[in-house]
Amino acid sequence: MADVSKANPQGAERLGYLGLGLMGAPMSRRLLEAGYQVTVWNRSEGKVAPLVEAGAKRADTPRALLANSDIAFMCVTDAKAVEEVIFGPEGLGAAAGTGKLVVDFSSIHPDAARDLAKRLKDVNGAGWIDAPVSGGTKGAEEGTLAIMAGGEAADIERVRPYILSMARRFTHMGPTGAGQTTKLCNQVIVGCAMAVLAEATRLAVNAGIDAKRLPEALAGGFADSIPLQLFVPRMAQGIHSPPLGHIATMLKDLDTVADVAQATSTPVPMASLAGQLFRLAKAARGADADALEIYKLSAAER
Repeated sequence: MADVSKANPQGAERLGYLGLGLMGAPMSRRLLEAGYQVTVWNRSEGKVAPLVEAGAKRADTPRALLANSDIAFMCVTDAKAVEEVIFGPEGLGAAAGTGKLVVDFSSIHPDAARDLAKRLKDVNGAGWIDAPVSGGTKGAEEGTLAIMAGGEAADIERVRPYILSMARRFTHMGPTGAGQTTKLCNQVIVGCAMAVLAEATRLAVNAGIDAKRLPEALAGGFADSIPLQLFVPRMAQGIHSPPLGHIATMLKDLDTVADVAQATSTPVPMASLAGQLFRLAKAARGADADALEIYKLSAAER
């Protein structure tokens, strides 16, 4: 590992962040606000400039980012994008990686995480932590994310102080792939909650009561939850910008749930139904629409 004590007055390791979308941009910003040295890269240059203005360094390629980082964080859309960032031209795999870590915040199939980790280790010696996140853009902005991780215990402890600049909770769930499996459990709950809360909100509206007051009315009871408090007001008031998450992302995760469930002989009737509802939402509202627009399936709203 490179000696970074002179490069970083805090004695902390040099950090990199790849993928500056809905989650990556605010997470990178929190690292900068914590005083860490951060190098950033994104496929579209327009998202890089605001982070550079905030103090980040710019990398022209993923390879250059890893060459100038000891720990590289990554959050991209899917396994195909992760593969491209690692093994594409000038990818992470082309840089020397011995003693370095790649921490993937993306939500991908557990099998893909295990495969990518092995291939990267074989190519350049870098370690891997799969660390998908929960908490949405609000959690990313406020540093209240829950992050579930798979990987070696020593690697987990090495990245913990940096992770806790971006998250409230960081839990080691087991070996590589365990973080992704835990995220699928999370998405079963969240995806079904979105579908159920959309039903409840529509019932309130159609029955003539003020759906916006449901969170207040149900607070403290058995129906209370963070999704109730956050999702229902946005559904009832038609607030979908900025999106809390895209329909395509939720559908991808629920489709992965179905695949893992089949491989493990696990019945998932509720998650399967939620997946079909999000497939309908994708057809009706578009892949990039806010996931909470699932509420609009139950009425002719534009």
